Amino acid sequence: MMKEDDMTDLTEKPKPPEDYECCESGCSYCIWDAYYEALEAWNTQKASQIGKSEELS
Repeated sequence: MMKEDDMTDLTEKPKPPEDYECCESGCSYCIWDAYYEALEAWNTQKASQIGKSEELS
């Protein structure tokens, strides 16, 4: 079983931008790009925690 001391807190899952936050003008770095980058980082962190918990089982 995983010890609480060994766990790092999972950051809060990113929320998609609201409709009003995107101007839909094709910006080279859109708010959606930032969202997908944050979501990928969150998924990587989550997978890492799952892997660590499985190692300790």
